[in-house]
Amino acid sequence: MTTIGVLALQGDVREHLLALASTDDAIARPVRRPAELDDVDALVIPGGESTTMSKLVGEFELYDPIRKRIADGMPVYGSCAGMIMLATEVLDGRPDQRGFDGIEMTVRRNAFGRQVDSFEAPVEIAGVPGPRFDAVFIRAPWVERVGDGVRVLGRVTEGPAAGRIVAVRQGNLLATAFHPELTGDLRVHQYFVDLVREATT
Repeated sequence: MTTIGVLALQGDVREHLLALASTDDAIARPVRRPAELDDVDALVIPGGESTTMSKLVGEFELYDPIRKRIADGMPVYGSCAGMIMLATEVLDGRPDQRGFDGIEMTVRRNAFGRQVDSFEAPVEIAGVPGPRFDAVFIRAPWVERVGDGVRVLGRVTEGPAAGRIVAVRQGNLLATAFHPELTGDLRVHQYFVDLVREATT
């Protein structure tokens, strides 16, 4: 069994724990302390508020341990705010906001608008079988630039945001601008579980 932690400081923690527990071969645990991070094979950084999350990561003394685990190859999946936390560059963020610099990409906070502008849109995700994913976007970022080592997995396919990059992977790091934990569709979580299994065996 693969043990996957969910960073449990703020955001959609419960929803990710439930989604991971419903996949094949995964045990899901909340992570709030460095000792709890030591006990997991991988980590999910949930959607929420990235500036608040950045502050709490520092207060709970998780910033350096998570960065070290990422540098050592730990698989991490970030959704929405988690995508922002994994980016090497953030546009429209607060000056004191810190992330983990994991994926070589530039993301723009709240790129799709405010909470009232939340929407759903179909996204075709490379490596995820089946029909297009009905993605939920809530104050979501988008990716404006990716580095050479980053693979674009998904773009919005319809509407005014068509063509915007909303799913990427770099090595063992995965990020989406949308919230699969809110849909009941487990395919993105299963994709990450399979990624973790491949990385840890």
